[in-house]
Amino acid sequence: MTPSTYVSLFIVSIFLLTMPVYAVVGRSRPVDAEVAIRPTTPLLGLWVRDWLMWVIGPFERALVRVRVSPDWLNYLGGAFGLAAGVSYSQERIALGGTLLLFGGLCDVLDGRVARAQGLGSDYGEFLDSVIDRFSEMFAFMGLALYFEPDRRAMLITVAALGGAMMVSYTRAKGAAVGVDYRGGIMQRAERLVILAVASLLDHPVCDYFGWPDSAVLIVAVGVIGLASLGTAVWRSVMIGRVLRLREETGDMPRGSGEASE
Repeated sequence: MTPSTYVSLFIVSIFLLTMPVYAVVGRSRPVDAEVAIRPTTPLLGLWVRDWLMWVIGPFERALVRVRVSPDWLNYLGGAFGLAAGVSYSQERIALGGTLLLFGGLCDVLDGRVARAQGLGSDYGEFLDSVIDRFSEMFAFMGLALYFEPDRRAMLITVAALGGAMMVSYTRAKGAAVGVDYRGGIMQRAERLVILAVASLLDHPVCDYFGWPDSAVLIVAVGVIGLASLGTAVWRSVMIGRVLRLREETGDMPRGSGEASE
């Protein structure tokens, strides 16, 4: 393993060691208010999300005290996504996964800091969403370059990127016509966690079992692609049902949504 792999694994290990501490202290504290009202998924349940909010709580409070602009956290998250893509393209897989995790933390913090400072706005939500898409695109582009010698792995990566964009698009288009549906098992947080963990474990696991390089990463990207495309299809079906029902009951005139892109 490379030095960057050891460093990345050490950082993540320290982070994960906070879990048993939280398991003890978390029993005496209420669930974070924002976590309590957000939907959970099989991968990121209530306990995991609340643990994360507990871990980043001190950083969040410090950022609020010094009045850090949420916009800068958005930009920093995008920079981490770009850096992750560059790392992947240069075959520094573990570093890419670590940078993805840091970018994800920035994505969590920007909204929480904005709300704590009373700065939540449509502009902030728009900026956050757009930068998230760019960040994810950069990461998958880097992966595609990394997998370039293997055309099948490269195709899987492109499918994962397309699925990720369609998950976002179906929700955005649905919201534009009055149906804000967030269902599905592979949303951005799940994609980020799976890709980051696979990036960190790829070299150690493949070395230990004698598997070909990138075997773990390819499987993870394939799972992300299939589940993302499935989530996009599921959202399309569910949103379509609601819209059809509205048309049939006369609650919404035909063609009342915005034009297709």
